[in-house]
Amino acid sequence: MTRGASGAAGAEEGVFESHKARMRDLAREFASRQKVREAHALAEGLGARLVYMDLGERDGAYDPEHAVILVNQTHSPQRQRFTLAHEVSHALLLGDEDLLSDLHDLFEGDALENAIETLCNVGAATILISDEELRAAVERHGASGAAIADVARRADVSAAVAMYALADFVKTPAVFAVCTGGHNRPLLVQSSASTSSMRYSLRPGTVIPDGHPVDTAFRTGLPIEEPSFFPFRSGKKMPAYVTAYPIKTRVLCSFEER
Repeated sequence: MTRGASGAAGAEEGVFESHKARMRDLAREFASRQKVREAHALAEGLGARLVYMDLGERDGAYDPEHAVILVNQTHSPQRQRFTLAHEVSHALLLGDEDLLSDLHDLFEGDALENAIETLCNVGAATILISDEELRAAVERHGASGAAIADVARRADVSAAVAMYALADFVKTPAVFAVCTGGHNRPLLVQSSASTSSMRYSLRPGTVIPDGHPVDTAFRTGLPIEEPSFFPFRSGKKMPAYVTAYPIKTRVLCSFEER
C-alpha cells in the first residue's frame, strides 16, 4: 500500500484496523463454537479434513474446493498448531464476502496478499489465545515482557504469536519485541509489534545498544524494569519505560511511551 499524502495513508490504516476487528470477531465466533482446541477438532469445526504432509518450505494451505487443510508435517507441533489456525482463518475470511470485497477494493497485488496474510495471522492468534488469557496476563504482569512469556506458556504458542496478540489487545502506546543474541553476535530485535495507539515501531534487525536494560537482562539473565529509551536505529533516544524478561538466548521485552 503506497499513498502520496500522509493523511490518506492514515485514513487507510484506520480502515484496515476495522478489518482486523472484523477478523477477530469471526475468529472469536468460530472459537466459541469449539468445545476443545485440539487440531482435528478445529478442522472438523470448519467442516474440513486435516492432512499432515511434507510441504517443503510451505507451512500449510487451505483447499476450499475439497475442504482440506494441509499442514507441514516436518514442522514443530507448536508451529503446526499456528499454521492450522492460520488456514482456518483463511476459510473464515473467504466466507465473509463483505470483508473480502473491502480488501479487494483497498489493495491489489502483493499488498492484497500481505493484507490477507496479516488478517489471517490476527485470526490465528485470536483462535489460539482467548481475551481472558490476555487480560489475565496483563493484570498479572502489565504490558511487559513477562506478559509475553505468560501468554506463550498458557496458550502453548510461540513468543512471537503471544507478542502480536498482546499488541492487538493492549490499548496504551507501547512496542513489544522479541530480541535474540549470542556470545559471538549482537543482541538484535528479531520481531516486534506496536499497539494501535503507538506512533513508532522497532524494525527487525535493530541492534540493542550495550548497557541498555534489554542488553543487561540478556547478559545477567535477570528480569529488569526501569525507565530508559527506545533503541531506534537512528540513534534517537526517546524516553520509554522498558521491561525485559530473559529466556536463554532471547529477551522478551516491552517499551512503553513516557
